[in-house]
Amino acid sequence: MKKYPEAIGPYSAFRKTGNLLFTSGQLPINPETNEFPSDKIEDQTRQSLLNVKAILDENSCTMDNIVKTTVYLNDMNDFSAMNEAYKEFFVSPYPGRTAVAVEKLPKNALVEIEVIAVLDN
Repeated sequence: MKKYPEAIGPYSAFRKTGNLLFTSGQLPINPETNEFPSDKIEDQTRQSLLNVKAILDENSCTMDNIVKTTVYLNDMNDFSAMNEAYKEFFVSPYPGRTAVAVEKLPKNALVEIEVIAVLDN
């Protein structure tokens, strides 16, 4: 069983090109239950990042390999709470990040996160 959710459409969870790994946006779906962990932004942020981490693990990388993240929020009012959970996964030097609010996310998620990582040689 994969440790991250299967893609819910005609796309890949990640792709590699050269020494870069690009993930698709990771919804906060627990791969064991196929459900969101809760309706709290902190829990959903952690699950999205656990899904990212599982993809990185499969590709012999760690969160330290991430150079850029993009965080999509359903509500920008959740930014501070998302940030509290997000910072649990990173240490300095932090990856670059863009955070934007969108009108709606798939499955009515509160957050979706995609990353770019540099693969170890």
